[in-house]
Amino acid sequence: MDISTYFPIWNKLNINEQHTLSASVRELHHNRGDLIHTGGDCMGLILVTSGQLRAYTVSEDGREITLYRLFERDICLFSASCMMNSIQFDIALCAEKDTDAVIIPSDIYRSIMEKSAPLANYTNEVMASRFSDVMWLIDQIMWKSFDRRLADFLLNEANIEDSNTLKITHEEIGNHLGNPREVVTRMLKYFVGEGAVKLSRGTVEIIDEDILAKIAGR
Repeated sequence: MDISTYFPIWNKLNINEQHTLSASVRELHHNRGDLIHTGGDCMGLILVTSGQLRAYTVSEDGREITLYRLFERDICLFSASCMMNSIQFDIALCAEKDTDAVIIPSDIYRSIMEKSAPLANYTNEVMASRFSDVMWLIDQIMWKSFDRRLADFLLNEANIEDSNTLKITHEEIGNHLGNPREVVTRMLKYFVGEGAVKLSRGTVEIIDEDILAKIAGR
């Protein structure tokens, strides 16, 4: 597969480095709901060519919280954290939609990164962006009330799906936000009372974006 268009610094790699990367990739397809990666594995770098992945972490008591999403052309470095010294950050990856991706073996990528300043700089930029996502999440959890977080989540989901009718369960929302399903249900019922959403089985429909935006503090 031609991966040249997925790396902004591709033309800064020499011919041998380009050939080595291209020859090493393995194509993957995952259906919606598939578990792709669990913490502790070092399967290689995952590059999304189409679809959508969810990166999340799981607490000791089994609660989940979404760290970030991966969309087309996004790359996940934490699935290959073994190639980065002093970084131990276990995450799980699952497919939120039918997804095509390629995987680059960790040893191949690292061997090129150690010799190529452009690839090393690009990798550091991606890593910094991911850590920024995680720090933003921590800030949300620490300083933002749950009603604001939930309203913000629903608005973001509507933007991602390009629809105000969200096919998502209360449990799935709880997994994204790190809260029990019961807490999500109570807050959604409050949103219903405010005239912001309408609920049906497996669906949350946004009927007034302005109300949600006001709750979210936008």
